[in-house]
Amino acid sequence: MALLLLALVLGCSASFSRVSPVLAALPPGNAVTDPTALLRNALPIDQPDLQKLQHRLEDSSDDLRAKRWNALTGKVRRAQAQLSGRRGVLLEAFQPEQRDQATALLADLETELQAVAEAAERQDRETFLSTRRLALSTIGEAEALLVGPFPFEIPEEFADLPRLLGRATVKITTSKGDLSAVVDGYNAPLTAGAFVDLVQRGFYDNLPFIRAEDFYVLQTGDPKGPASGYVDASGQERQVPLEIMVPGQSKPFYNQTFEDLGLFKATPVLPFATKGTLGWAHSDNALDDGSSQFFLFLFEAELTPAGLNLIDGRYAAFGYVVEGFDVLQELTADDGIVKVTVVEGAENLRPHA
Repeated sequence: MALLLLALVLGCSASFSRVSPVLAALPPGNAVTDPTALLRNALPIDQPDLQKLQHRLEDSSDDLRAKRWNALTGKVRRAQAQLSGRRGVLLEAFQPEQRDQATALLADLETELQAVAEAAERQDRETFLSTRRLALSTIGEAEALLVGPFPFEIPEEFADLPRLLGRATVKITTSKGDLSAVVDGYNAPLTAGAFVDLVQRGFYDNLPFIRAEDFYVLQTGDPKGPASGYVDASGQERQVPLEIMVPGQSKPFYNQTFEDLGLFKATPVLPFATKGTLGWAHSDNALDDGSSQFFLFLFEAELTPAGLNLIDGRYAAFGYVVEGFDVLQELTADDGIVKVTVVEGAENLRPHA
């Protein structure tokens, strides 16, 4: 049975030895490793005021780790002042039919920011974290409202492939428990579309993990029988191109790695930067022969640091696990998928152009 290999990551220790001298160095700046933050940052919107609020809250983590409570309080108070002073501008960014919902979200955010500030003043770490998480979730809801029509045309050569024109949430039930993941069609519509299409077909149900490497990946999606991917009604294996969106670009690059493009320092919009990143597998012989096999990236900061791993720009990420990390931690090659279901966003799937 043919397997789609992750040649740069699996069974190839030499690949890691070649980069080992830089593994001790941190990427420039503080790489984002929280999946919900990565998903917020990946939304195709341009609303500087709301995004500045988001980043101000997210950037408080360094002060929290260092227990700089006065700095934390000041940062949250500035966020409150920004929300109060720019509320009218923020509301103007929403469509008229969205204004009532946006007004309610901003009112919730005002209350939540006050709770975050009070937690900082009390130096209550747990409450600070929980209230900040709630405030960031509200900002994420507001940002999601700002997404307009699907932001780009998918090349005509891929017209017969399914595509996800938005996002979907899936529940991955494994032999150890459930994972919840958000699949991002804004930045990887063909990859996410192929995955959600196969989920809807029940393709992944009762499939084992075919590869499990500590600190690297859990891979599945190899069907029973001689095929290594999904065989459609024509009897041919459906193949999905390598698809990677780069910040500042209007649409993804197809079937080109960062090395091919000369983008040696680029970070994709959907980076392999956190435990549970969903990646699409392809063979080491071609970039466009991925069909159904995918992997869960097991992020290990010291071995595969965000911004300095060998997978970004060589494989397509198409979403992130957002719940069930305790289950993910326990999965091994002896486990498998029981069932995958679409919980939300199924209406964003299109079978073809």
